[in-house]
Amino acid sequence: MASTFVFSFSSCRKKKDTIANIYIRDEMGNPVKDATVVLFGTPTGNPVGTDTPGFVNLKDTNYTNSSGLASFNLNEVFQLGQAGVAILDIKAYKLNRLGTGIIKIEPEATNEETVIIQP
Repeated sequence: MASTFVFSFSSCRKKKDTIANIYIRDEMGNPVKDATVVLFGTPTGNPVGTDTPGFVNLKDTNYTNSSGLASFNLNEVFQLGQAGVAILDIKAYKLNRLGTGIIKIEPEATNEETVIIQP
């Protein structure tokens, strides 16, 4: 008599990083070093059945490197298996130059956006 054994191995998938790379350029297209970059969620209205606005609860500040890059690790915002995307606002400035933009964040991916700052 033959017996059959079935083994089930549950594998834990490691969460990939969720990164937002924001590149800051001046009006001539040159990288801007040491610019302040603020990444934040904005309320999008009240989700059905609630009294509180829905938004990604995030506000983080970083500074650009010599290549004009400010990188944000968003692993704490997105959980493993979470579906959907977030749209975040960007504000960048240095001295008298200012620029704004938005970035679409997909979980477990490197997301990139460029913002131009000008007087």
